[in-house]
Amino acid sequence: MFDRDAYFRMAEVGILSPSDRVELVGGEVLVMSPIGRRHGASVAATNRALVRGLGDRAIVWIQTTVILDRFAVPEPDIAVLKPRDDFYASEHPGPKDILLIVEIAESSLEYDTTVKRGLYAIVGIPEYWVVDLRNNRLLVYSQPESDAYREAHELHKGDSVRILDFELPAATFLP
Repeated sequence: MFDRDAYFRMAEVGILSPSDRVELVGGEVLVMSPIGRRHGASVAATNRALVRGLGDRAIVWIQTTVILDRFAVPEPDIAVLKPRDDFYASEHPGPKDILLIVEIAESSLEYDTTVKRGLYAIVGIPEYWVVDLRNNRLLVYSQPESDAYREAHELHKGDSVRILDFELPAATFLP
């Protein structure tokens, strides 16, 4: 089992290279799947919609490290963060900084809707969205309680979702 200090040391000494697609979840260093075309397109579309809609009210953090606890340092596809003047240059964002996490799921759908959903709920991430590319839907989880979310909604093209009083069509995330 590794903690975040050991995880970052592995990167510093070259055991993990900048090109490795890995994250620390539950004390394990996990290899992430390569990003496919549809996944990349969905990240880009979601990023554009969130940046346009939220403007200066939040920072949209793309495929970059967040620190959730001592044993969890994931790299979500998108994290929407509270604004800070230094754009988190002085420290990685943590649960108190995160307004929303979005994972784009194709091959990782089961993992994202079980392990990751539980992890994000435990640390109190207010909203968690899964863009399900297999089934062309957006899964929206809110109101974390213990290791689950009290609210869960499945959205499709034609539906809309709100973040920070901004409404987005669910189809925005599905290329």
